[in-house]
Amino acid sequence: MTRRIYLFDTDLKLGHNSQNLVMGNLSSATEFCLLGFPGSQELHLILFATFFFFYSVTLLGNMIIIMIVCVDKRLQSPMYFFLANLSLLEILVTTTIVPMMLWGLLLPGIQTISVTGCVVQLFLYLSLGTTEFVVLGAMAVDRYVAVCNPLRYSVIMNSHTCIRVVIVSWVFGFLSEIWPVYATFQFTFCESNLLDHFYCDRGQLLKLSCNDTFLTEFILFLMAVFIIIGSLIPTIVSYTYIISTILKIPSASGQRKAFSTCASHFTFVVIGYGSCLFLYVKPKQTQAAEYNRVASLLVSVVTPFLNPFIFTLRNDKVKEALRDGVKRCCLLFRG
Repeated sequence: MTRRIYLFDTDLKLGHNSQNLVMGNLSSATEFCLLGFPGSQELHLILFATFFFFYSVTLLGNMIIIMIVCVDKRLQSPMYFFLANLSLLEILVTTTIVPMMLWGLLLPGIQTISVTGCVVQLFLYLSLGTTEFVVLGAMAVDRYVAVCNPLRYSVIMNSHTCIRVVIVSWVFGFLSEIWPVYATFQFTFCESNLLDHFYCDRGQLLKLSCNDTFLTEFILFLMAVFIIIGSLIPTIVSYTYIISTILKIPSASGQRKAFSTCASHFTFVVIGYGSCLFLYVKPKQTQAAEYNRVASLLVSVVTPFLNPFIFTLRNDKVKEALRDGVKRCCLLFRG
């Protein structure tokens, strides 16, 4: 029968032999304690206010993008169809992590999460993130066809193709993360049940294992390389052809117009892939807690927050659709 394992500072008073005896009698944790962020309660309240603002703007901004893409006929194209899916993924990714993080910042003590809850959170976070990478790769190919083969764009990127690509992205994202999550929770967590993070981070989970995790960590590293670099290759190839095509356009205004259709996606790719490369593509998953916390904040809080601004401030069609939507809302309220 498993027992709950709590190793607080008071446990350090145990003698070396006694501590070994205690750990020897324990098997695996039934729940985990999330240490969250270090610091005083005042600092936690400041972080809560900051992250709550980020989360609120993320939900509102991405929901607005989804709504205007669905209702505005000017945005009924593959580019905005993929953008709506990306916005939905950003909402789900941040919702998987941030509400629990905010709740932990308000609690005076240590937050606990069951093993089942930890499995679900980690699986959803990794699956949605993988799906997002595939969608970003599809968006890069879409931009390549639009710039380099505009006459056949409507034929190649038809509605059936786009729907199939999105379905494949979601299916691949969820299926590809079944084994990594399963392998992570096959270990015996007998070191302690304290996770030095604000969510069930895989690296911190592996730190708690008393088994040899080297082979699993190496396989996870290879899978991360395959997923992240594999989805980045179409982006690199597409933008190589896109830039080559744009440079052949004789007029500067034509070049600017062509690149403006890709600028938002390219900016998001740099931010999204950059933060994830630091977090996942490393041979040793069990990095320092401070490193993982900062990288995780970039992926789960900052990037989803920036998404609405990146895709609206640099896109004239989206800005026009937003202005028209605000005007309609004002007319409805006046009426």
